[in-house]
Amino acid sequence: MTPVDRARPWLRAHPLALDAALALGVLICMVLGSFADPHGPNGPTFGTRTPGLRSLVLMVLGAGALVLRRRRPMEVLGCTGLLAMVELSLGDPPAPVAMSAVVALYTVAAHTDRPTTYRVGVLSIVVLTGTAMLFGTPPWYSQEHLGIFAWTGMAAAAGDAVRSRRAFIDAIRERAERAEHGREEEARRRVAEERLRIARDLHDVVAHHIALVNVQAGVAAHVMDKRPDQAKEALAHVREASRSALNELRSTVGLLRQSGDPAAPTEPAPGLAVLDDLLGGFRRAGLPVELARTDDTPLPAAVDLAAYRVIQEALTNVRKHAGPGAKAEVSVVRVGPHTEITVIDNGAGTGSTAGDGGGHGLLGMRERVTALGGSCTAGPRYGGGFRVQAILPVKAAETGAPGEGTP
Repeated sequence: MTPVDRARPWLRAHPLALDAALALGVLICMVLGSFADPHGPNGPTFGTRTPGLRSLVLMVLGAGALVLRRRRPMEVLGCTGLLAMVELSLGDPPAPVAMSAVVALYTVAAHTDRPTTYRVGVLSIVVLTGTAMLFGTPPWYSQEHLGIFAWTGMAAAAGDAVRSRRAFIDAIRERAERAEHGREEEARRRVAEERLRIARDLHDVVAHHIALVNVQAGVAAHVMDKRPDQAKEALAHVREASRSALNELRSTVGLLRQSGDPAAPTEPAPGLAVLDDLLGGFRRAGLPVELARTDDTPLPAAVDLAAYRVIQEALTNVRKHAGPGAKAEVSVVRVGPHTEITVIDNGAGTGSTAGDGGGHGLLGMRERVTALGGSCTAGPRYGGGFRVQAILPVKAAETGAPGEGTP
């Protein structure tokens, strides 16, 4: 980082100090310019004249007014313009007091709108150039007068260009923020709609079949002693209704599963106890994976499952999007009441960001971790690659914890 980059935040926080430094620089330039004689025998000469006390006072006042140029731009322009008019009408040859008016005009143009810049710029050009032509000793067509005209015109144009560029950059930044906000809102809306649809499906399935089971169970209980044949028939209906409910629940909940999950799992939900098997599968698929684990203490079932799924999803994204030759590192660290899961890669491809845009991988990962009271972050690494980190509380709340043993 350069010294200018380090000083820029401080200068933004202290604009008055920057204006004071600018005023000092303008004063030095005006004083040095006042020693130049534009009417030398062979053209402009330096050091052949000395500015008078009046000129020095006007230059100090003009430079001092620039300290307030951003707080009171119009007042500063009027003050410096008046001082320049006094010097142009009385000085022979005049000291370059008009330099402070040029800087003030630039400030006005950079902090106001274009119509104001046109009006103030034309007025400044006419007043300063007219004063020099009418009251100055050189002829009206001299180069000094042309210089005043050119510098004031360029100051107004430069200030307007800077203002336009700032407005353009602000508009682009605002448009990008609105687009990002719109994408986030759209993602949240789609997730909410999908949850609502699945909740309705689950409600319909459970309500319908449980009502049938309840009715048939009541019939079976009523006729069990006197008419056992009807009781058996009612229990057969209960069995059929429960089987249909399980099948429909399996189909509905299957929409919420990861892409690599079995259709109807019969074994316990996976966890960090089988992490080596998971990493071995990725290694056999051609993805080198290194594991750093500092704690083998058993975790609560929901936390254990969430940690496993985070690693599985992150490594899946690495294999899909990190590009050829990518390597991954997985770390499982216990830090106080939390367990930190970190997956990084050195891939040169698109990284895991694809899971955040076109699919629901990272979105589902964040929801799973957030449901347990943890946090999950994912983003590119400095120097290349991608990083996923999840911080899970060891003692997670049971409510809202995602489960996976449901059909």
